[in-house]
Amino acid sequence: MEYLPNIIFALLLIAGIGYFANNVKKLIRNIKLGHKVDANNHKSERWRNVVNIALGQSKMVRRPVSGFLHVIVYVGFVIINIEVLEIIIDGLFGTHRIGQEFLPAALYGFLIGAFEVLAVLVLVSVIVFWLRRNVIKIKRFLSSEMKGWPKSDGNIILYFEVVLMCLFLVMNATDTVFQTANSGNVISQFIAPWFNGFELETLHTIERAAWWLHIVGILIFLNYLYFSKHLHILLAFPNVYFGSVEPKGKLNNLEAVTAEVKLMMDPDADPYAVPEETSEDEVPAKFGASDVMDLTQVQLLNAYTCTECGRCTSACPANLTGKKLSPRKIMMDTRDRLEEVGKNIDLNKGKFVDDGIQLLGDYITNEELWACTTCNACVEECPVSINPLSIILEMRRYLVMEQSAAPMELNNMMTNIENNGAPWPYNQMDRLNWKDEE
Repeated sequence: MEYLPNIIFALLLIAGIGYFANNVKKLIRNIKLGHKVDANNHKSERWRNVVNIALGQSKMVRRPVSGFLHVIVYVGFVIINIEVLEIIIDGLFGTHRIGQEFLPAALYGFLIGAFEVLAVLVLVSVIVFWLRRNVIKIKRFLSSEMKGWPKSDGNIILYFEVVLMCLFLVMNATDTVFQTANSGNVISQFIAPWFNGFELETLHTIERAAWWLHIVGILIFLNYLYFSKHLHILLAFPNVYFGSVEPKGKLNNLEAVTAEVKLMMDPDADPYAVPEETSEDEVPAKFGASDVMDLTQVQLLNAYTCTECGRCTSACPANLTGKKLSPRKIMMDTRDRLEEVGKNIDLNKGKFVDDGIQLLGDYITNEELWACTTCNACVEECPVSINPLSIILEMRRYLVMEQSAAPMELNNMMTNIENNGAPWPYNQMDRLNWKDEE
């Protein structure tokens, strides 16, 4: 019975990490449903983006209040969880504060003291975040796509963080040996008097309960990430790395179409020759995208990384003028459809069975797509390098090239370009007639 707590701890740890690993495996499988993207170019720039944007939070602090608070939570999350290593060792081997035995007293005291200060700062930041969402009611958190689960999800994670930080402080405050040492208890020393009058055995029970709840809470939090927008905690780094490093105004071309145009423009070209930059295998079965499987792996990674912060939507000129388009909803819809496809694959033993549903039409409407002005405001605003515009363009490409379903104004313009070489309905010979008018 002496080793029962250690065995229970080991089983909980294995179960928690195992379930998380299984979900990560599903996540990777779902992302790989998309087309591969070559990201071997501009490696130095990509790593610079990871350092500046993902690690340095350079885009977050453009909005000082939320940005600064997010940096506190981010730093607190990373640094405080260093203590999880000590908890895991203690849990597996039955030790107590193993760090005190191997680290100099001053260093250990400094680390725990820093953790406690960060815990309080995280608590304050989380409370402000909760007030912004539920009391002040910032406009970008009130959009139609933020009702129901997205709203609850945003609050649940805040409650998680409050509970974990409080358990950490209570655990330290009721650890009598730690408090007696008076090293690193910079915050918990003010909480310890709340437990004056408790018997030593009772204090030990409270400390152990807080310790167990803290580590179990971390494991639950870890596995909750897969079902939450807070998956960006893990995916922001790869997403920024694989993000586009091309100028924001540059649009990608379909190689098959480019080759066809070159063939049409060159009267001496061999109509049966396969251009070097393409091949028969690379000719797409479908132009553009109507479902998640038609998108690239980077675009699907984008969808899973979306933080639902709404900065993209709050900067979108189409949305600001009352149109239905919300870049955040585009990303949320893509992720929801991808999850639906993943569940379909799970139910059908690794194979997708057509369910009669697709991203275009069932999740995202034509009206939303054509409201986009391709201004790149959403791309510029995203703090983790997500590109909603690329998905919008692929679906519009499908509408135009596969369904000929462009709005009448666009169809007229393209007809004029084809017939007259310009968007206007005038013959090329008549373009200068205006100068002869009195």
